[in-house]
Amino acid sequence: MSKWVGESEKAVREVFKKARQVSPCIIFFDEIDALAPRRGLSSDSHVSERVVNQLLTEIDGLEDLHDVVVIAATNRPDIVDTALLRPGRFDRMILTPIPEEKTRLEIFKVHTKGMPISVEEQPIKKRMVAAKSKGGEVTTETEIDTDSIEEGIKSREELLKHLSKKTEGYVGADIESVCREAAILALREDINSKDIYKKHFELALQKVRPSVTKDVERAYEELQEHFTAARAKQMLDEKPGYMG
Repeated sequence: MSKWVGESEKAVREVFKKARQVSPCIIFFDEIDALAPRRGLSSDSHVSERVVNQLLTEIDGLEDLHDVVVIAATNRPDIVDTALLRPGRFDRMILTPIPEEKTRLEIFKVHTKGMPISVEEQPIKKRMVAAKSKGGEVTTETEIDTDSIEEGIKSREELLKHLSKKTEGYVGADIESVCREAAILALREDINSKDIYKKHFELALQKVRPSVTKDVERAYEELQEHFTAARAKQMLDEKPGYMG
């Protein structure tokens, strides 16, 4: 975007001009909703509308794109101009779903690659408890802090599988945050700690909650279905504008 009239559209033309010169190549627009919002909604002196029109012209205009693939990403598809979504433009809509269990396992492997995870039992903390017997004598007993004992996990792979099962609804960023939080908890417990145990990950899961709920997932699935007919509906709603 530029403050000078016509410069924003010129920047779009230059991107596609360069792409044609160096084809085969890919043009990737990240956060396309900021560049091409629905026309008629913005109050920026129609700059975004002219940019959308220029994008439409470049993608599906008189000059063909040979060996140039145009890809865009957004998490707000509801505000993207629907003219971009018709066949011949962005005609393949791919919903990136939340990771399933197998994918979450692979993400955990990425973010725990350099972490000193221990699957052995954490050293048992013992406490000396003083108690009085019936005869009035003070006896000393040893009490074991069983909360620190880790059971059932025999290998690093099993631990990661266990975590991937418990993280339904977690996206990649959430899993990264869980791993980071587990490391911080281990250091808070012992600044000289050399290992991270299962209990640290369990505590991290209590602090880091999933960012995607079933309702959000369902809403995106409905949006994907909705956009298959969005172009025709927009033309019907805005018929006077399309008729000139």
